[in-house]
Amino acid sequence: MAVQQSKVSKRRVRIRKAANRYKGVQINHCTSCGAACLPHHVCKKCGIYDGRQVLSLNQDDA
Repeated sequence: MAVQQSKVSKRRVRIRKAANRYKGVQINHCTSCGAACLPHHVCKKCGIYDGRQVLSLNQDDA
């Protein structure tokens, strides 16, 4: 097992651990309809991804 060479302060440990904290879910907005969607995912409202129609959605709900 590894043995520490000197004591690491609480501040130093917390600074190191702060880099790995959870930053939350990022939400982007669709460029065509403006609805909120996840990055690198197809828009659930209009079915467009990267400027192309990927899913054909029924417009009965609208």
